[in-house]
Amino acid sequence: MRKVKTFGGKRHTYDTEKAEQLGTRSFGEFGDPAGYEETLYKTKQGLYFVVGKGGDQSPYAKGEDIKPVSADEAKAW
Repeated sequence: MRKVKTFGGKRHTYDTEKAEQLGTRSFGEFGDPAGYEETLYKTKQGLYFVVGKGGDQSPYAKGEDIKPVSADEAKAW
């Protein structure tokens, strides 16, 4: 997945094929409409982002999405 997003006032390209995958976490059971899964990535430039996907009642109800996160948010993740 590849998306261009603005983060810290600058436009960046977030590409799961080129970034390093750091971890995955799941919330809820398979088939749970509120359940979702997130994967944390780090780019070669040192930026972090999360890719999420989930059920109809999850934070990712509109489909798979990329969300930029700060280094502090990535550490807490």
